[in-house]
Amino acid sequence: MPNIVVPQLGESIVEARVARWLKKEGDRVEAGDPVVELETEKVDLEVRAEQAGVLSRIDRKEGEDVKVGEVLAVIDEAGAATSPPTPPAKAPPAEPPATPEPAVKDPPAPPRKSAPRAPQTVQRSQSGEVGEASPAAPREPTAAKAAPPAPQAPPAQRAVPPEPTSAASHGRIEERIRMSKRRQTIARRLLEAQRTAAMLTTFNEIDMTSVMDLRARVKEQFKERHGASLGIVSFFVKASIAALRAFPKLNAEVQDDEIVLKHYYDIGVAVGSEGGLVVPVLRDADRMSFGEIEVSIRSFSSRAAEGTLTLEDLRGGTFTITNGGVFGSLLSTPILNLPQVGILGLHKIQDRAVALNGAVVIRPMMFVALTYDHRLIDGREAVQFLVTIKGYIEDPSRLMLEQ
Repeated sequence: MPNIVVPQLGESIVEARVARWLKKEGDRVEAGDPVVELETEKVDLEVRAEQAGVLSRIDRKEGEDVKVGEVLAVIDEAGAATSPPTPPAKAPPAEPPATPEPAVKDPPAPPRKSAPRAPQTVQRSQSGEVGEASPAAPREPTAAKAAPPAPQAPPAQRAVPPEPTSAASHGRIEERIRMSKRRQTIARRLLEAQRTAAMLTTFNEIDMTSVMDLRARVKEQFKERHGASLGIVSFFVKASIAALRAFPKLNAEVQDDEIVLKHYYDIGVAVGSEGGLVVPVLRDADRMSFGEIEVSIRSFSSRAAEGTLTLEDLRGGTFTITNGGVFGSLLSTPILNLPQVGILGLHKIQDRAVALNGAVVIRPMMFVALTYDHRLIDGREAVQFLVTIKGYIEDPSRLMLEQ
């Protein structure tokens, strides 16, 4: 019988978690049907049946961690052979005949069969769990009628409230939730970045007037041509690539005692989702037009929301851009996306009073932050890199000329 196993999960990912079974034991499946959903540190993915048959056995429960190659379930190609095994589960009903035994031991029991309350009785433990009454329960009612000490049961239950009362009555409720694989990975990588890189952040502010004016002028034409609005991130992608060419160490990584300079530009764009932050990558972004960049970013955002990003979408990256401004952030210090040595943080565009040519004017301003690995990048280079980006954004025509 063919097995459903944990597939190869992609670059450096060797473990997953069983998130949800889409089929249950005994279900008929066709080749290509999704059977189980796995949660990895980067994306969630569906494992599909390679052959038709019946899901005869599930080996791993929801919430279990599994490794690549481990068996998740078994499919019986015969199909019909696995449906009969389910009836044996109905064998337990044969046990009820044993219940008449109490009737033999207790003479008064036979006439009281007309009150079938005992088998349906439920009892609540001190922990609050509800379950069926034990076989001894049917005998208790007889004792209760003989001498009404039935009130003794309530006292036992009243002893429970004192402990939780103080917390529950004041609404001080706590809930324990297991971290998702992605959240665990985010936590691990952020701590790793702080532990292994010498992170430092430099700031600047950018006058967004020219970009805002340009977007307003070409908005309709751009959307009609590309099917997507012209946002601000595409300008920063282009400006970053120009700055990375001027300061190539920010497009590198450190491997032991060597510097690996990368002469290609795979720009990661951080996207927020319910499961956590993900960073899909614009491959060879230097060869992409503004339209291609905007369409790709729009696709990344929608697929992140739907949970359909692939591992290939997230693989690699040489430099990252994160935009906290969409959530209202005015200023922040982004953390490196290892093994990269630079990350650019964008923020909310806000009208502010600035001095220009001896006069105070109101301009749409944005704070930008560059976090860099000081092991490789000196402060002078980092500051100049950010100043270079500022120059391109405040005069976007330079970006157009470099297309």
